[in-house]
This record gives sequence, structure tokens and C-alpha cells, in this order.
Amino acid sequence: MSEVKKSASGGGRGGGWTRFVTARPRLTLLVALVLTALAVLAGGGVADRMGSGGWEDPAAESTYATKALERRFPGSQPNVLLLVDASGAEAAGGAKASGEAGGAKASGEAGGAKASGAAKASGAAAPVDNPAVVAEARRLAERLDAEPGVEGVGSYWSTGSPALRSEDGRQAVIAARIPGEEKDAAAVLDRIAPTYRGTHGPVEVSLGGGLAVRHEMQTVIQEDLLRAELIALPVTLVLLVMVFGSAVAALLPLGVGIVAILGTNAVLRGITELTDVSVFAQNLTTALGLGLAIDYALFVVRRYREELAAGADTHTAVRTTLRTAGRTVLFSALTVAVSLAAMLVFPQYFLRSFAYAGIAVVLLAATAALTLLPAALVLLGDRVNALDLRRLLRRGRATGEAGDGAGWGRAAALVMRRAPVFAVVTTAGLVLLGLPFLGVKFGTADDRQLPVTASSRVVQDELRDGFPGNPGGGITVLAEGAATPAQYADYRERISALDGVARAEGPVTAGGAAYFSVVPDGETVGAHAQRVVGELRTAGAPFATSVTGPAAVLVDSKDAIAERLPWAAGIIVLVTLLLVFLLTGSVVVPVQAVLLNALSLTAMFGAVVWVFQEGHLAGFLGFTSTGDIETTLPVLMFCVAFGLSMDYGVFLLSRIKEEYDATGDHERSVRFGLRHTGGLITAAAVILAVVMVAIGTSRVTNTKMLGLGVALAVLMDAMVVRSLLVPSVMKLTGHLTWWAPGPLRRFHDRFGISEKDTYNPSNTPDVIEVSEERREAASSRQ
Repeated sequence: MSEVKKSASGGGRGGGWTRFVTARPRLTLLVALVLTALAVLAGGGVADRMGSGGWEDPAAESTYATKALERRFPGSQPNVLLLVDASGAEAAGGAKASGEAGGAKASGEAGGAKASGAAKASGAAAPVDNPAVVAEARRLAERLDAEPGVEGVGSYWSTGSPALRSEDGRQAVIAARIPGEEKDAAAVLDRIAPTYRGTHGPVEVSLGGGLAVRHEMQTVIQEDLLRAELIALPVTLVLLVMVFGSAVAALLPLGVGIVAILGTNAVLRGITELTDVSVFAQNLTTALGLGLAIDYALFVVRRYREELAAGADTHTAVRTTLRTAGRTVLFSALTVAVSLAAMLVFPQYFLRSFAYAGIAVVLLAATAALTLLPAALVLLGDRVNALDLRRLLRRGRATGEAGDGAGWGRAAALVMRRAPVFAVVTTAGLVLLGLPFLGVKFGTADDRQLPVTASSRVVQDELRDGFPGNPGGGITVLAEGAATPAQYADYRERISALDGVARAEGPVTAGGAAYFSVVPDGETVGAHAQRVVGELRTAGAPFATSVTGPAAVLVDSKDAIAERLPWAAGIIVLVTLLLVFLLTGSVVVPVQAVLLNALSLTAMFGAVVWVFQEGHLAGFLGFTSTGDIETTLPVLMFCVAFGLSMDYGVFLLSRIKEEYDATGDHERSVRFGLRHTGGLITAAAVILAVVMVAIGTSRVTNTKMLGLGVALAVLMDAMVVRSLLVPSVMKLTGHLTWWAPGPLRRFHDRFGISEKDTYNPSNTPDVIEVSEERREAASSRQ
């Protein structure tokens, strides 16, 4: 009773904060408005400071080799490719070129496949060997080599390498490297691109290469994010009006979300001064900023309206809401933040960026929901129910909260009557949906993430389909230490003989080091290429070697994730168990929560493989399947979706525990919890799914996968796991659900959090009045 009395008087943990927010609402909103304005200024242009890479392990062998090659042999790691197309020269001057080469046949063709065949047959008569083309290509290469910030320029016309000429002889490549940090290199590319892209005499030039792909991907993501926000905001507002009825109440969650997003952009802008941040993280900022802010605001506003309906005045309703729903929001935010923080254990800055953005937006969304929202509610009072637009559709029927959720209560009762059936069937169905993930194949992101019309993607498609070896896409072996020409030659012969190696070229030597270029069979990051990387790393050599290239980066990334994945999973599980225990006082409920949350993700992972790896619905969704899944995406999706599932789980469990503390009736508590949160959780899930689907309209495959996959996970969790699996499992475990050993029960009594302190069962018509003696009896049974 002492805790109840303290809470009722505004004391206890958080009482001072509650009094401040409710006593000075205008000051609170003014401070928030000023901070938001500062966040807008601080976060401006944050996307321009972000990178579009981050999939490599900074401590890996491939990363060391890449940096060493950049210092010693800039030309070995080209990141900018000029694709020179000489088809125009073939049509305009093919006859003359062929005549000079002694092949009169080509002069009689119009420039189609026959001319190409003649060019290949005669060698020198290929369009790229046309004297006018040669002169123009060499002029372009010399001009590029003189550009500030560009080094390692080489070309087919200077090296004669067959890997730099297309098989039909119509196209060839000028390769170069722009060194330095990604943002600086992108600035150089922006400066030089207009000079080289387009028509130059007899040739047409397009820009490709890794840097061009990443830069265009960054641009596309920014454009898609703006479009997603323009889609999500109005649709979300409409859904909120449908949920609340009141247009005034509907605007409150949206305002909280916007504040969280703007604040997170400012935080990310500061982080970019300290470390690399992926531009992909902005998508998570928007999705979680809107989604979680709406979740928290829905929970707070709903509880506030319940208190008003029960007869409380405005200040009392707000204080009660903060002490009850506010604590649940805080715990929910902590569980989501912990799930996202687990990504900090991985070395790839792509994953770490989502942790930075996610933790910031979750904490800001919770802070705004527990400060701005209560302050606004104090000022609005009963006017929170103003502009009830649903009355127009409901023909004047009352919109009170008291009767809401009766259908969810009846559904929970039905599920618990057939608990074994629902538990077994639901579990089997979720496991079945997840089976495709057993066939997952991991790969790395490349240009095929972009739409087929993207200029850098077009260039890479030409290189992939028309060239004997994808320039810049093979495996490079760095050799360091003294060696003789004979030793280099012997090493090249040995690696050329390895299974899966199409050819090996080199060495290129300078300053006591050398490098070899190895072209694997098949895809540059396929299974053959990854196996070749392993064989190269174990092949003996009389000098130190290190291997890099896309396949080597993929191998190292997979190893880094596999090494740290148990740590990340352990952090998520242990902290989640602790937080749910502090909320419920049970050792059974936290275990149930972790297992059921993990089960809710099976459909997402199965769909990811079935759709994005195997290519089903590729045409409908507008992406190119590469036959694999980018290595870091499942980790990211697990952390995000698990955190959101726990978000909904905390909402449900808090209301179940509240009723159980008051009545000791286990089944009634489950019905009560589902009745009062089922509709709320479903509405929140639908709104968050809308936001994620808007993100999923992105033209970049990884972003599309993240948005659509998490949307599916959220809907499955809310509509299947929370509605069917949780009540059926809790029915099967019965009163054992709330069991805890004596020492842990006493620990929870001292440090745990509960909503029971201000609970008033008369707020809802379906809950019986209980005496103080029954409360004490219920407590002793625990």
C-alpha cells in the first residue's frame, strides 16, 4: 500500500519529472521547439556527409591489402571506369578502317553483327582499334591522368590487356583510381564526370566503377527517402485519424515522430564528424522515428483518454498516464535500443551506422513521447477529442473508449479454450514459412542493387556481359618481400593451376612489392571465387601475400559476422530477459518473450530468401535477383524486427501484469491485456508497416528488402504471435507463467517496475472490483 500511496500523491520514482512536465507545459513545449529548430540547422546536409559502403571489416586481410595496393599500385584497384564505345566509329568509318587493315569485307557491312564478326576476325579492324578511336581514347586517358585527385590511369590502348576490351571489339575501358576518403573521392568524381561523360569525336563515353556505383546509389537513396516520407506522412495521418477519431489526437503522434527524426539527423551529423556513417541508416531513422513515436504516442494518448473517460481531471490523468504507460514506454524504448545496440559489436560501419541511428531515434522518440506529449495533453485537456471525424461515418454513434476491445477479449477467450491447437498450428505455420531461409546464400552488394536504368548500372552490365573479365572485379594478390623474377613466375604458374581460376596475370612490380591479378571462373563473388580466395591464402609462397577483391571482402565480412554474431545475440537475449523480468517479476515470461519474438521473425527470413534470393516477384517489385543475400542484411533485419516485436510485447505484457497484480486471475489477465492492447498493437503495426512499405518502394534492392521484410515481420508479430501464440502459450503455462524464485521475487519487489500503483479496475466495465485483501492474497500467491 505504501507504494500506491506514494504514487497517487505524485511521489516515487519519476514523480519530480511528472510534476515538472505537468506544471510547466508551455515552457516544456517552448524548449522543445527551440531544440527542434537547432536540430534542423545542425542536421542539414547530413546525407551529403554519409557514405554508401561500409560492408568490409576494417581489420581484415582484404582491407589491409586494398590500402597497401592503393599506396603502392594505384592502378591495381581502379574505382572509376570510362567505358569507351566505338560503335559510332564502326558505322561512320568502318569501311576505311577495314580497308587499311586489309579486310575489305567489313566495308560492305552496315555496322551490325557481321561487321563485328569481321572486326574480331581481323583483329586490328575492331572498332576500338580504329585509328581515330585510338587517338581519341589516348587523348582522354592523358587528360584524365592530368586531373587533380586522379591516379593510376591505364587503358586497353596503353596496356593491350584483353580484360579491358569487349569480346566484340566495340568497347574498351579506361581505368583510374580516385584515392582518399569516400566523401572526398565522390567530390572529385562530381567535378570530372561532366567533362568525360558523353560524346567525344568518334566515341561515346559512360562512367562506371565502384565509386560511381556507390555515389549514384547514395543519390538514389536520398531521392527515394524523400518520396517515402511524402507517401508515409499523409497515409499515416489518415490511419491515425481512423484510430483516434479525433484529428487533434491524430496530429500528436505525428508531431512526436517528426521531432524524433529531426533530432536524430542532428545526432548523425555530429557522429559523421567522428566516424563513417552509412547513408542507408537514414531510412531506419525515418521508419523508426515515425513508427516508434506513433507506437509510444498511441499508448500514452490511449491511456490518457481512458483516465479522462473514468472521470479524472486533466492533470491527474496526465500524471497517472506518465506513471503507468510512461514507464511501459520507457521499458519498451530500452528493449528496442538494446536490440539495435547489439550491432555495435560488428566491425562493419554499415551495421554500426544503424545502431547509431536506431539508438538515437528510439531514445528521442521516447523522450518526446514522455515530455512533449504530456505537455500538449495538459494544454489540450478534453480538447484532445476535438474534431472527431469518425462521427461522420458512424452516424453519431458514441466514440467512447470504454467499449473498445471487446472483440479482442472474446478472441483471446476463444484462443485459450483451444490453446493446444492454436499453439501447435501457429508454431508449425511460422516454422514452415521460415524453411526457405535454410537455403540462404550470402553475397555482397554490387551495382545490381540499382535500377537497370541507372547510368553506372548500365556500364557495369556491359562490363559483366561483354568483357572476358570484369575490370576491377577480380581477385588481387599483393606480394611483399624480396623475390626473384623466377620466384614470381613460379608463383603465377601455381596460382594459374588452381581449380576455379580462369587466368592469372602479373606480376606488376615496384619498390620491393608486386601484385597478381586473378580472374576466377563465373561470378566475381560466387562460390568459385570465394573458394579461390581460400586457396590463394593457403598457397605457399616465398614471400608474404595478402588477398583482396570483392570475393575476398565477402569472405572476410562473413567471417567477421560469424565471429561476433554470438556476442550480439547474447547481448540481445540477456538484456531482454533482464528488462522483461524487471517489468513482470517472472522468470518464465522473459523466456517466453524471447522465444516467441524470435519465432515471429521466421516469415520475414523465409520471404527474404524466397523473394530476393530466388527472384520470385522480382518483376512485380522491380529488382534484379543476384541469387544471394547481402551478408549484413539478415543481421540488420533481425536486430530491427526483434526490437520492434519486443516493443509490442512490452505493451501487451504490461497490461496483463497490471491485471494479474490486481486480481490474481491468470486467464482474466490475459483477456484483459489483449482487450486493452490488441487493437492498439494492431493499429500501431499497420501504421509502422505502412511506413516500412513506403521505405520498401526504394529503387535500391537492399532498402527494398529491409522495408518490405520488416513490414512483414511487424504484421506477423502483431496479428499472429500477439493475437494467437501469446495467449495460447500463456494459457498452457497457467499460473506457472508468473513464477520466480524467492530471491528474484524480492529483487523485483525492490527494483522492478509495475503499473499497478495507480490501477483503478473501475475504469473498464468488464473488470470486477477487488478488495485490498484479495490484492494481498494475489501478491502472496506469486
